[in-house]
Amino acid sequence: MGDQAVTGSGDAPAPERTPDATGEDAAAAAGGGTAAPGPTSAGMTADGTPAAPADVSGAGMSADATPAAPAAAPPAPGPQERTSDITAGPGGVMTDEVGVVTGDLTLRTEYADGQVTLRVQYKDADEWYAVTGGRVPLADPAALDAVHTVAVALLNRPEG
Repeated sequence: MGDQAVTGSGDAPAPERTPDATGEDAAAAAGGGTAAPGPTSAGMTADGTPAAPADVSGAGMSADATPAAPAAAPPAPGPQERTSDITAGPGGVMTDEVGVVTGDLTLRTEYADGQVTLRVQYKDADEWYAVTGGRVPLADPAALDAVHTVAVALLNRPEG
């Protein structure tokens, strides 16, 4: 550190001197004499009693307290699916297994291993068929609802 200006009362410059780096001048002024050696702390006390730990909730901070353990990471997303009943339009829905299916169908949008797959079945039937061209990569599984909504909008044509 270099020399710093020291000011007196009213911000008037003090006589030529350097700042008191040891604090002895302040101790002498307060109680006459030199400061007693002893432990120092960055925390402040008024009567020599250590301050109680303080919690600053919501700020993610605490004073003199042990930090909280970080929250556990959410589990990796596994297979997910969304289903909706639809009515295929005049051209129907092309499937890999049986060709075109028409009428009242159930659409299932599945997410697994970074891929979305669209499948349809006749309403209340047991067999599911993969929609031709209905498999694409999906980086964020949170987008599954949006993909399903778009698929329903494209394939549901109750009025032709």
